[in-house]
Formats: sequence, C-alpha cells, structure tokens
Amino acid sequence: MNNQTIIQIENLRKVYGMGDIQVKALDGVDLRIEHGEFVAIMGPSGSGKSTLMNILGCLDRPTEGHYYLAGEDVSGLNKVQLAAIRNRQIGFVFQSFNLLPRTSALRNVMLPLVYKRQDKMTPQEREEMAMSALEAVGLAERAHHEPNELSGGQKQRVAIARALVNDPALLLADEPTGNLDTKTGNEIMAILKDLHQRGRTIVVVTHEENIAAQTERTILLLDGKIESDKRVNNGS
Repeated sequence: MNNQTIIQIENLRKVYGMGDIQVKALDGVDLRIEHGEFVAIMGPSGSGKSTLMNILGCLDRPTEGHYYLAGEDVSGLNKVQLAAIRNRQIGFVFQSFNLLPRTSALRNVMLPLVYKRQDKMTPQEREEMAMSALEAVGLAERAHHEPNELSGGQKQRVAIARALVNDPALLLADEPTGNLDTKTGNEIMAILKDLHQRGRTIVVVTHEENIAAQTERTILLLDGKIESDKRVNNGS
C-alpha cells in the first residue's frame, strides 16, 4: 500500500445472525481507492452497499478481513477509537442532511470542530474555519440562517461544508441527492465534482445511475460481492 491509498479493504466479510441463520452481507470484498478518486457505489436492495458504507465510514466493524483507512488498519478498533477516526478522517453527507434545528448554518458547520477538543482552537478560529467551509460551497451569505430558513439544496450545502471543515481524508456521501429534485441534485453533484477537481477523495453511495455517471468510477455490488468495477467516461 502506498501513501496515496485512502481505502484498502482485503477479504472483507460481514455476517449477521448466528448458527444456521446467517446472512452474509459482505462476502470476501477486496477494494482499493486512491487519493483524489471520485467513486460511486451502487447495488440493489440487499446487495451489501449499506453495510459497506457503514464499514467504510467506521460506523461498523467487519466480521473478518481488514480495512485500512489512509494507511491505518481500523478493522479491529473499538467504538471509542472508531468515533475518533470518524471525527478526524471522515466527512459525512447524508440524504436527510442531519442538521441541528434552531441552530444556524455556521454553528452546524462548527460542530465537528467543537468535538475536536484536542486541537485547542479558540471560538474565533472555529468560526473562521466554518465560514471558510461555507464559502467553499457558496453559502457564506446564509451563515446565520437556521435550517428551517433554507431550501433542501442549501441544507445539503451546509451538510457538505460541515463534512469538509475538519479537512478529512475521505468524503462519504450516502444518497446525497435522494431528497432533492433533479435540478438541485445536479447542483449538489456539481459541488462534489468541483471538490473532486480540487483533490478530494469522494465516495458516493447511490441507487441512481445518472448520479453514478457523474463520478469517475462505478462499483456495483451484488449479493455481498463486487459484481463490476468500471471507470466512467463522463467527459470531466
């Protein structure tokens, strides 16, 4: 593994249940994603893509196999250690935005910095970093608006800014356009493409082929295995 490899998983298995009643959600998956790649993970319901996303996001651990994130084997870490990795290395963007209500966009974006206590940043430094992240997604003028004062697309921009504020190694987007109309969804994808062009490593989990087509690589899961792994010629 070289220092440009962000994700490397080896013979990854995730089994649910015990005894005779076992479900192999992931069954011997091998995958490598390099720094700066823009990847879509697709698959029908029950394919294992949600399980894979949870493991990639350090929200769950595999039953067997290894997962190296930015060179660190995180496969066997406990919940506290995984939480620390998530906050330091991974930025999440969810379909439902997951913003705190009655809290300004700026304060929502600042949250990961508040949890990162070991950095000893001043409140002003946190605010400046959060504002910079909002500027990066074109939403600085809405910094002091609460979620109920924002459109769906603006909420997702806030969520992307929050995911970026810690400068993570990996940006993980789970159905990021699922709650948006087509036009707004394409605007969100344009932001992700711009971030990719600036060097971000982005993995998008989606069931929409038109969204996957806007990335540069599509991985299709079926029955817990990688069915195909193709480069996408999207002209970008």
